Amino acid sequence: MSIFRQKQARILRIVRKIHRIFGIWLFLFLFVTGATGLLLGWKKNSFGLILAETTSGVSRDVQDFLRLDTLISISENHARLHFQNGEHEIDRIEVRPDKGIVKVNFKNNYKGLQIDATNGKILKVESRNSDLIEHIHDGSWFDRTFGLSSGIFKLIYTSLCGIGLIVFTVSGFWLWYGPKLIRRHHEE
Repeated sequence: MSIFRQKQARILRIVRKIHRIFGIWLFLFLFVTGATGLLLGWKKNSFGLILAETTSGVSRDVQDFLRLDTLISISENHARLHFQNGEHEIDRIEVRPDKGIVKVNFKNNYKGLQIDATNGKILKVESRNSDLIEHIHDGSWFDRTFGLSSGIFKLIYTSLCGIGLIVFTVSGFWLWYGPKLIRRHHEE
């Protein structure tokens, strides 16, 4: 066996071992990231299972809309009455002038309201499944669940997944290309 072939075979064994070790340790993280990424990619085509359908309000004329503080008050009152204790803190508000509605999303319960911006009527109470999936996908759900306000789990999780994908890509390429290189050199 030539020195070149021995050296390439040794490199291939090392790369195979690295590929296997990373695969064992990062399997669950990469599986979760891949599965949730797939769901997020399909969310607009999920027939309302992941992303709730957006309703329409009475008017699309912004001049007819209620004041924002009124709409906030309506959403907070609804949340106090219908959601569990402490689950009425607003995370974000989306104004949809083309639909005549305001979407209010809450922080701690993955719930949202679609409110008619003209009359303040609650048009839909929605489960924010896409937000939950997104938070699992990027690791922030674990920080929220375990009270890690620093975001350390998300940082470690995304770093491991990113590094893991790079290692898998490079080692997977080498596991494919290395034997070809050895064969080509052997034929010469």
